[in-house]
Amino acid sequence: QVQLVESGGGLVQAGGSLRLSCAASGSIASINPMGWYRQAPGKQRELVATITSGGMTNYADSVKGRFAISRDNAKNMVHLQMNSLKPEDTAVYYCYADVTTVARSRVIYWGRGTQVTVSS
Repeated sequence: QVQLVESGGGLVQAGGSLRLSCAASGSIASINPMGWYRQAPGKQRELVATITSGGMTNYADSVKGRFAISRDNAKNMVHLQMNSLKPEDTAVYYCYADVTTVARSRVIYWGRGTQVTVSS
């Protein structure tokens, strides 16, 4: 079994910054892409950013230039630095990891989510 635990969400004023972190633990042989999705009330879950084990990144157009994703492969962690936050960034942010388990299964795991609220 694999667990993902997010931290770092909260309430911030527009223009402010937050840093989200996600730690993966359990029966992990390796982690392929990791990243973040978000879901705002009444909307579908959408991709925010992803990062491969080699450090290649991909961002949603809405966050390019404001958010930066990074990962620590040794610690099985992924981070999301969010700057210049806007009220429309308000959502529950979910971490995911594309994991190859020690049993050699490849499974996508999700965290429980962390709330980010940006006030205007």
